[in-house]
Amino acid sequence: TLGTRTELKNINSFRFVERALHYEIDRQTSVLESGGTIVQETRLYDPDADLTRSMRGKEEAHDYRYFPDPDLPPLVISEEDLEQLRAQLPELPDARQARFVADYQLSEDDAAQLTAQTEIADYFESALAHAGGESRLAANWINGELMSWLNRSDLMITQSPVTPAMLGQLINRIRDNTVSGKTAKQVFAALWDGEDNGDVDTVIDEKGLTQITDADAITQAVSDVILGFPEQAEQVRSGDEKVIGFLVGQVMKATSGKANPQAVNEALRKQLLG
Repeated sequence: TLGTRTELKNINSFRFVERALHYEIDRQTSVLESGGTIVQETRLYDPDADLTRSMRGKEEAHDYRYFPDPDLPPLVISEEDLEQLRAQLPELPDARQARFVADYQLSEDDAAQLTAQTEIADYFESALAHAGGESRLAANWINGELMSWLNRSDLMITQSPVTPAMLGQLINRIRDNTVSGKTAKQVFAALWDGEDNGDVDTVIDEKGLTQITDADAITQAVSDVILGFPEQAEQVRSGDEKVIGFLVGQVMKATSGKANPQAVNEALRKQLLG
């Protein structure tokens, strides 16, 4: 059976409907869980305070001035009708969030952010399809870099200059070590500005952002940094491995951020620690 009715006033947009309902759900849940009862009343939604306030009570159904209509036939809804209607429903946000966690191994927080809007969830799955995998990497880029650019530009995700296909291609280039995570942000910025017709590979080539993965080139860059920072190199040899991060940074600086950070770290450890 349905619970006690409350009526909400001062709702003039779908956004206010959503916010008022969320507040009422939380309010009524709190009242019932604390042992109270819901009062049949009319409440005013205050959008500034984002809450509802009691306006007037209505003690009986006739206070609502309902009028019986003998010409209305009984409404009979069969279980078959319900099943047919359920089958026509789109995937609801809670179900989609649960699927993202189960199928894509995303955290609850990441999945919640991605399914907050249908358009964001659609963008994620489209980008993932173009990338051919890397769900967590795709989630990080959408929830992080993409949302940051959208917020700064006051755009909806459907208005993003970087399409799901572009982001999927960029994720592929991060995965195959063509670019590092750091230089990928430069590629993203170029895509946002509409450079090179949104082709990721062309942007990477024209800006010279291809990551250095050649072992000999990395070894030489590491050797040069060790010679340039003998004091820090000796600290590492003496067991202070925290300084390795500083030396990695110097190699990245010397290579304009193009060296593979993991390969640099390994080369430094090999040369300094054996």
